[in-house]
Amino acid sequence: MEELSNVTVINRLTCATLEGVNAKIIEVEATFTKGLPGFTVVGLASSDIQEAKERVKSALLTNQFTFPPLKITINLSPSDLKKSGTHFDLSLALLIALNKQTFIQEGLFVFGELGLDGKVKSSSMLFPLVLSLKEQGLISKAIVPREVIAYLSYISGVDFVPVDTLAEAISVIKNEALSSAIEHFSYDAKSLSLDGKEYYFDDRFERDFADVKGQPIAKRASLIAAAGMHNFLMEGSPGCGKSMIAKRLRSILPPLDEKEILSIAKHQFLDGMLPNFKALRPIRSPHHTATSASVFGGGSNQAKIGEVALAHNGILFFDELPHFSKQVLEALREPLQDRKVHIARVNAKIAYESDIMFVAAMNPCPCGNLLSKNKACRCNEAEIKRYQNRLSDPFLDRIDLFVTMQEVSSEDRADVSSLSMHSSVIKAFKAQKSRNQSKLNGKLNEEDIEKFCLLSNEAKNILDSAISRFGLTHRSIASIKKVARTIADLEENEQITKSDLLEALSYRRRK
Repeated sequence: MEELSNVTVINRLTCATLEGVNAKIIEVEATFTKGLPGFTVVGLASSDIQEAKERVKSALLTNQFTFPPLKITINLSPSDLKKSGTHFDLSLALLIALNKQTFIQEGLFVFGELGLDGKVKSSSMLFPLVLSLKEQGLISKAIVPREVIAYLSYISGVDFVPVDTLAEAISVIKNEALSSAIEHFSYDAKSLSLDGKEYYFDDRFERDFADVKGQPIAKRASLIAAAGMHNFLMEGSPGCGKSMIAKRLRSILPPLDEKEILSIAKHQFLDGMLPNFKALRPIRSPHHTATSASVFGGGSNQAKIGEVALAHNGILFFDELPHFSKQVLEALREPLQDRKVHIARVNAKIAYESDIMFVAAMNPCPCGNLLSKNKACRCNEAEIKRYQNRLSDPFLDRIDLFVTMQEVSSEDRADVSSLSMHSSVIKAFKAQKSRNQSKLNGKLNEEDIEKFCLLSNEAKNILDSAISRFGLTHRSIASIKKVARTIADLEENEQITKSDLLEALSYRRRK
């Protein structure tokens, strides 16, 4: 009994760590034992947490707090989970500063890095941490650095108590002043309310489809691809406008809900970028010399985020498609099918969300002049075949729309603007949501295709004929139905009609 009286168990505080992209709750607890003074952190703490001991000591001593002359042991529970991040500093310092007081803070999370002078600083992992906890329904209130409120205020449903210094955080804990006066941010964008849910979009077009002269078929295919978030491949001679169309697609994509905007921001934080939280889907266009690790993510010790995951909820654009390595193209099949990127390393196995719209552009041959009426092709048949064979059938089977573009003509004129195309996309978006679709047409699974892609009798007969004539695969049939469903939405047809299906068939790949 005498031994037990020498040990005081201090109140616990709650923090969290990232395991891959998901947050795990960590309980921070401390004991103060009579004996040789020391400060130990246990529980699989990484080097940045071990370094926190010096920051905590300095922050306490420079703010007139007495560092207890006891053996201090901090435990991070559960002990079998690897923890990392400088945001544990504030929890450690609060437990030591309040070691002689009793307090109960159920459900309160504490985050913050400490400066040597006691200033509470932000950490790049705070936004992904808090957002992941919110998505799991694990957090309702938290003490956070004031400087990160500009970003955290985008997350609704959590009461944040911002603090500037360690002394201020101690005052908050002592007085239980947990009411937050922070106003949650409202998006600087136009909104659309459907069934009580808000969707946001930006109709300020930095790049306009009015700049694209001619190419009516490609622009029609672009509209269909945008309205349903379908994968899209353009083939044509150099300079015919493939890249121009791809870069303008971003501005006419469907609206985003709050969850999608925050998910995009989360991936940008994980990449070390500061997001702007605009209601604008991302576009990523890696160069064809990019390595597999940079495209999909990876690293020797830590599986970092790659271009595919950074394009989540937006566009991944591959220009000069056949010049990408075979390894990259074949590995892309998995995220195009499963909407996730799986990275396996010795120290971690991580799955990043990658619900992307894949857009690609390619020349018809190595020199680019195969389809030209004015220039002679310099490639022989073997070179053309080798160039085109770099794209496998299983990879191409995952692309919904194929368009062959014509050369630029002096007679070409602008016939459509981004504003009018976006208005059509909004109309199709409303039609999809009115059917209670959780996903847009291009992302429907097989069960949803049977439920939402209903064909008229004429359309069924045409599809049956196409299946037997062209030897369509199961995936090709699903793709044609999804494209036809989007065309029907643009034309305001409840069922997929004969004309909708015929147009969808016109965009299939010619072997």
